[in-house]
Amino acid sequence: MEISKEILKEMNRLRETGLSNMCAENSLFEIAKLTIEINRLKKEKNAVICAHVYQRPEIIAGVGDFSGDSYKLAKDAVNVKADKIIFCGVHFMAETAKILNPEKKVYIPDTEAGCSLSESISAADIKKLKKMHPGAPVATYINTSAKTKAESDVVVTSANAEKILTRLFEKHKKVIFVPDRYMGINLAKKLNKKIGKDIILWEGKCIVHEKFNAKLIREEKKRISGLLALAHSECPAEIIKEVDFMGGTGDMMRYIEKTQAAAYMLITECAMGEVAKMRFPSKNFVSMCRLCPYMKTITLEKVLETLRNPKKEQEVNVEEAVAVKAKKAIEKMFELAE
Repeated sequence: MEISKEILKEMNRLRETGLSNMCAENSLFEIAKLTIEINRLKKEKNAVICAHVYQRPEIIAGVGDFSGDSYKLAKDAVNVKADKIIFCGVHFMAETAKILNPEKKVYIPDTEAGCSLSESISAADIKKLKKMHPGAPVATYINTSAKTKAESDVVVTSANAEKILTRLFEKHKKVIFVPDRYMGINLAKKLNKKIGKDIILWEGKCIVHEKFNAKLIREEKKRISGLLALAHSECPAEIIKEVDFMGGTGDMMRYIEKTQAAAYMLITECAMGEVAKMRFPSKNFVSMCRLCPYMKTITLEKVLETLRNPKKEQEVNVEEAVAVKAKKAIEKMFELAE
């Protein structure tokens, strides 16, 4: 089979990103055919693609204009100049992009890309918490719906939650942190705050991060001398106790960049390890991950179809009254995180 010069050029570009380390040569050929068309249509439709770090590597490397964790993508969304945003992430992230860009059209390639953590709490739940703890500010993790954010005082991400809560405790004796209970427990320990008295938590959990095995981490650290284990702050405390570093995905990447180790174990969603291998090809990584079934619903084929023929249900909209209140909480995050 003869391959066109255009596809050969695109395959070479994809190899330079490190994607060839993730897939076979025939897969790279199929990916190149899709990325060529997607990137062509982006220009034609005046669209940009935001890709969360948990997305498939071919989406991040092949078509993503912006990629990173929730905080970075929220910041990036503020400066988007295009008419359309195709958000390769989960629904609450696309909502955040729409809140920050009300005049633009925002699409999600798969309407089933939800989030177990986001679905664990509602705006009504926050209203009840505020009645139970009058005067306590509500710090809400970004993994929540727009309606939930709208009932909050400030949004936080895994990258800035510790800093923002520290600033809130400077003025308040009690803070409500929702919905991730494991992250809340980890933050309470770091900030030396008593759960139920100083910091009020919810029972939300992430299906990716709640089921890692502490025993396996200990066994791998014994097997590989010099192994550094990094865990996302959504993991349970028994996991955090076994690792060398806890943080958000951006924090983990920066830690890898600044350190040298025999190997790294990334205890989070599997795509994080794939991106790390692409970014740091000379470093060794040990697999210890779980797939997010929501993130993985999005494929290059669905991105292409969204650009070609976006369906009404794929467009993400946020009621204006909700968006105005949610935007205040997001902007408060930017203010307190700086």
